[in-house]
Amino acid sequence: MTVEVVILAMIAAFLGLRLYSVLGRRAEHEEETIQGRIEPRGDAGSPGAPRAPRAEAPGLPDRAQLRAAQPVRRELPGVLPAAERGLRDIAVADRRFDALIFLQGARGAYRLILDAFWKGDKDQLAHLCDADVYKRFAEAIDARQASGETLDNRLVRIEDAAIVDAELAGNLARITVRFTADIAAITRDAAGTVVAGSLDDAIEARDLWTFSRDLTAAGPDWLLDETDEA
Repeated sequence: MTVEVVILAMIAAFLGLRLYSVLGRRAEHEEETIQGRIEPRGDAGSPGAPRAPRAEAPGLPDRAQLRAAQPVRRELPGVLPAAERGLRDIAVADRRFDALIFLQGARGAYRLILDAFWKGDKDQLAHLCDADVYKRFAEAIDARQASGETLDNRLVRIEDAAIVDAELAGNLARITVRFTADIAAITRDAAGTVVAGSLDDAIEARDLWTFSRDLTAAGPDWLLDETDEA
């Protein structure tokens, strides 16, 4: 064996050892990284070591807490299912809103507005109705007075009041209430003679009244902005 061959063999052996050393360390490093990324190691670092329990993310509620936080659906008497979504939207936009309190107020407004119209009280109507509804009421009052007629009407009872529709458009909330009521009505001419109706026989009235309110307004008042027959 010549000296050149021995030297070349020594160089090849030296390069092989260096290459093995570099590749071996890289493989061990990559294996450690992959193992830590996929699954945590046991306490002893061996494959058979028990896994540590998974910690809950801080600040996140567990399932039991989420179920407890779910709002309990309250049955609302006098509210039709079709109106529930709109009422929820209004309640989210206005935390002071309560459907039951609104319905009580609507019953009172129904009585007040009818009484003001029958008596021809425009000032009262102006506070309870929006401009369009007030205009129609005022025109009917003027026509009645021009003919010399007066109304001697009486709301006997409100048989039923139910919220049938509700919506929130921007800041404007609108709620429609269906009223069923017994009304005794008499129309008298200029001489006071009864020309229509009777106080002894009440008639059933079925009305759809829509109330509206700008939720950005400071006051809590709702105005009548549409009337129709049910």
